[in-house]
Amino acid sequence: MELHNRTIHELGELLASRQVSAVELLRSVLDRIEAVEGTVQAYLTLDREGARRQAEAADHHLAKGEGGPLRGIPISLKDVLCTKGLRTTCGSRILENFLPPYDATVVEKIKAAGAVILGKASMDEFAMGSSNENCAFSVPRNPWNPACICGGSSGGSAASVAAGEAVASIGSDTGGSIRQPASHCGVVGLKPTYGRVSR
Repeated sequence: MELHNRTIHELGELLASRQVSAVELLRSVLDRIEAVEGTVQAYLTLDREGARRQAEAADHHLAKGEGGPLRGIPISLKDVLCTKGLRTTCGSRILENFLPPYDATVVEKIKAAGAVILGKASMDEFAMGSSNENCAFSVPRNPWNPACICGGSSGGSAASVAAGEAVASIGSDTGGSIRQPASHCGVVGLKPTYGRVSR
């Protein structure tokens, strides 16, 4: 089985046991992105260089026995989540060049856990939609059938995981924005209990 098709748990074990490096895992996922992103269009911003630096740092920590469930795991983030110094558009031309001066709380936590952030996933503009067809930049497609929608508003998140372009993704959900695209794309989506993750 190719690395980009394995679960977080399987990859965590491979990384912790040093059977695979975080850089090797990242390379596998980036190769997959190169192969399918032209069709899937899950990403609005892809940070290859930043991800490479994060993977190298993860390998440094893993070599010292500093693991954890997300250490070295490549993930995508819905483009509504602020990422310090990395473009955050909310799927809108209004924020086309916005570089947040801070990280959202959930981004701080996954960075601290050692996750490798690949980039920002497509979404309905300002999360107002359920098909991901009203993103101002590109419309992500369902990896199983590109003629079909991937759902929304966290459509790029679900599509990136289903296509093997990320091992996991973080989205947001008020009225189905994680659950619906996960269902459309055949992946697991979880809306945590209200207040469980800081807003």
